Amino acid sequence: MTDFMKMLQQAQQMTGKLQEVQDKLAKATVTGSAGGGMVKVEADGKGMVKRVSIDPSVVNPADVEMLEDLLAVALQEAQRKARELGEEEMKAVAGGLGLPGLGGLPFKLPF
Repeated sequence: MTDFMKMLQQAQQMTGKLQEVQDKLAKATVTGSAGGGMVKVEADGKGMVKRVSIDPSVVNPADVEMLEDLLAVALQEAQRKARELGEEEMKAVAGGLGLPGLGGLPFKLPF
């Protein structure tokens, strides 16, 4: 019974820590850029895009495809950085609770 109570306590701690991580990620900012910084995408730590900045010099109506490519690269970089930030935060939570790493979970984390 003591083991069960300990597991329940750890689950409650984990729930609290996960909420803290979610809150922290929502407040964090990551930036992805492309074209030497001509296109920038700011996102929160969950990967939600908050701002897109485009240098006017890359806006060429005759070459919309280039701008689309730059936007795609900047978005991917911002999302990658958000994912890495989330993974780092989750490792810190798992380590702080004395639980094994979360890398072997059979599901993806929600951020």
